[in-house]
Amino acid sequence: MTGPVRNVVLVHGAFVDGSSWNGVVAKLQQKGYHVSSVQNPLTSLADDVAATRRVLARQDGPTMLVGHSWGGVVITEAGANAPNVAGLVYVAAIAPDLHESTADLMKRAAPMPAGKGITTDASGFLWLDRAKYRADFAADVPENLTRVLSAAQQPIAAKAFGETVGQVAWKEKPSWYVLTTKDRAVSPDVEKFMAERMGAKVVPMASSHLAPVSHAGAIADVIDRAARELSRQQ
Repeated sequence: MTGPVRNVVLVHGAFVDGSSWNGVVAKLQQKGYHVSSVQNPLTSLADDVAATRRVLARQDGPTMLVGHSWGGVVITEAGANAPNVAGLVYVAAIAPDLHESTADLMKRAAPMPAGKGITTDASGFLWLDRAKYRADFAADVPENLTRVLSAAQQPIAAKAFGETVGQVAWKEKPSWYVLTTKDRAVSPDVEKFMAERMGAKVVPMASSHLAPVSHAGAIADVIDRAARELSRQQ
């Protein structure tokens, strides 16, 4: 699929919903992009991939596919064999290789502080302790906003973190990686490993894990630069 990249599909991670991209959406819309924010059910990898593919199917023309945190696993699977996906942007995101899971990658570093605030409910869903939400997930987000985010947090099925990908989009698509150096949820060392393994263009950012909220303008700029670069290559 040829032509300029004017579509952006954003995929959120665990403990948030699609509204976590609101600041990025606004900035990209100001730049003239057609933007869609997927609402992941967070019930399984397959369910989230299906939700993302439904949104991708609605895009007319080349599209940037962007994933934050767990959303990186989703775009790794959903972006494979997707002819309208021109490139991928990972934001503090999990980027598994074939038959690899989130849990496999997280084991590559010592347990992160955010992990201590996660509990499993009777239905097998993971929740992040509201009292620790800001310190361990969104330390550079204003406190009044983190209270809203934590109130609306979406739990993720615990089994999802053990599910492996059967396709790997970054092996066939150009990739960018925003590496959050102040992350307390995903180890910056693991982020570096994943980014280097996929040959991504790395953009370091002094941010907490919730960079789409705390650094919305900078994240939008990364996506814009990536889209422009791919458009020039057409």
